[in-house]
Amino acid sequence: MSAAANEQSEPMSHADALRAELVRAARSLGAPDDVAPVLERPRDPSFGDWATNLAMTLAKPLGKKPRDLAEALIAALDTARVGISAAEIAGPGFINFRLDPGFQARGLLQILAAPEQWGRHNIGQGERVVVEFVSANPTGPLHVGHGRQAALGDAISTLLEWTGWNVDREFYYNDAGAQIANLAKSTQARVREIGGAELEIPEGGYHGEYIREIAERYVAQHAVDAEGKDLEAMREFAVAALRHEQDLDLQAFGVKFDTYYLESSLYTDGRVDKTVEALKQSGYTFEDNGALFLRTTAFGDDKDRVMKKSEAKGGDYTYFVPDVAYHVTKWERGYHRAINVQGADHHSTTTRVRAGLQALGIGIPQGYPDYVLHQMVTVMKGGEEVKISKRAGSYVTVRDLIDEVGRDAVRYFYLMRKGDSQLVFDVDLARSQSEENPVYYVQMAHARMCGIFRVGEIDATGVTAEGVDLGVLSEPAEQELIKQLLDFPAIVKGAADNLEPHRIAGWLLETARAAHTWYHKHHVLGEPEAITRARLVLARATQLGIAAGLRILGLTAPERM
Repeated sequence: MSAAANEQSEPMSHADALRAELVRAARSLGAPDDVAPVLERPRDPSFGDWATNLAMTLAKPLGKKPRDLAEALIAALDTARVGISAAEIAGPGFINFRLDPGFQARGLLQILAAPEQWGRHNIGQGERVVVEFVSANPTGPLHVGHGRQAALGDAISTLLEWTGWNVDREFYYNDAGAQIANLAKSTQARVREIGGAELEIPEGGYHGEYIREIAERYVAQHAVDAEGKDLEAMREFAVAALRHEQDLDLQAFGVKFDTYYLESSLYTDGRVDKTVEALKQSGYTFEDNGALFLRTTAFGDDKDRVMKKSEAKGGDYTYFVPDVAYHVTKWERGYHRAINVQGADHHSTTTRVRAGLQALGIGIPQGYPDYVLHQMVTVMKGGEEVKISKRAGSYVTVRDLIDEVGRDAVRYFYLMRKGDSQLVFDVDLARSQSEENPVYYVQMAHARMCGIFRVGEIDATGVTAEGVDLGVLSEPAEQELIKQLLDFPAIVKGAADNLEPHRIAGWLLETARAAHTWYHKHHVLGEPEAITRARLVLARATQLGIAAGLRILGLTAPERM
């Protein structure tokens, strides 16, 4: 099936249907063809199910008063076709819509008919996109900041997959530069300490217990260098050991990558030199005091940046130069969309890398790559900030958190706030089995839906809406839960479009709240047959909906709690 056909077969949500009807009605009143009504859920459910400000936005171009135009729009709507039971004008010209309960409930049919497709879109139409995340220097275990990045990158990748993109997850190993040199020297210092020498960790070196472990393994496997003379051998050994260590961290977190790219390969393959030469030919470089500069101000930077330091300062390339070369490889590998998930400390890098890519003049569009920057994480336990790990020494590792609270809680807590907001990770809250713990609360909602079928000895997979009168689902708690479930496709699209998985976490929490409220207020089993059958449909749709949201975030959907 073609991408276009797939797009056409995608079920239309009620919001889309109502929006299309508003467009038709507006055009019948003289609105331009590109009219785009905005629909929102009223904050107060008593105001209705949907609200629009369309009359207010069209009032000036159509030369009418907003309230008069609102009345005309309502009169022009085919309310029966889109299940509107009432349309009311509020304030200066807002229109609030109330839906027929049975019409809204019939939206559940889409969930049960194709549960694996519920919430999916084909926006990307199979186009390739690379999402680069974590990309930690192989100088130590992954810290809690890397963990937030791993959760964000993995969830963003899944959201893109759910919306039709062909996604590759990529880890860029920074296995070159001064930090790797310091790693080698730190390992050498530990090797010599094992041999009886006084410990002398170099300035900028690494003090964690894991360095001692690497040194011990090095000595055991390299008896001929027990004195630690072969610095290059120790560098290679330490990098390999820590790459393996980080792989174990990622496995514990449930994150898998499709490709690993080594920074060192950019030098051995000559890509850095080739990129620098191309930038020189572009006319955007100049020399000053022996240093080579890139005229990044031509592309919006606040000042021009050093590409290569003067010989007096070592003659090294600055860190953004290999980044430019690396992103050229992404473009050449066919990734015409690239997304980098990085810490907020990389903010200045975005301008420099994009400037370098534009200066090359090889057809890479402005704004390539996209960046998602996240703030750091503060870990709290017992009311106090936790700053160090027994193994890492100076910081808390991802595996420390996973050992404390479990993978699901770590992932959800990382994703429940927007990436650019500060995150306080409360270990005590994440471990608690209470309604205050959001991940426990969400998973309990799923387990409760499963429990309904278990107690009733009913096969949930066999539940269908065939012959069921969904119009009996008219209780306010039922309608609120149905609205939450039917919002899921739009939430997925918005989260993917904006690269914001916290929207899924928020939807899960609100849906769980609606599910718990319904569960406590209304029985499913033991009611008149018509009500029981309809509520089983709602319970099954809720089970499937919550499981889908959890799956996007990389969490499990337990059947018992």
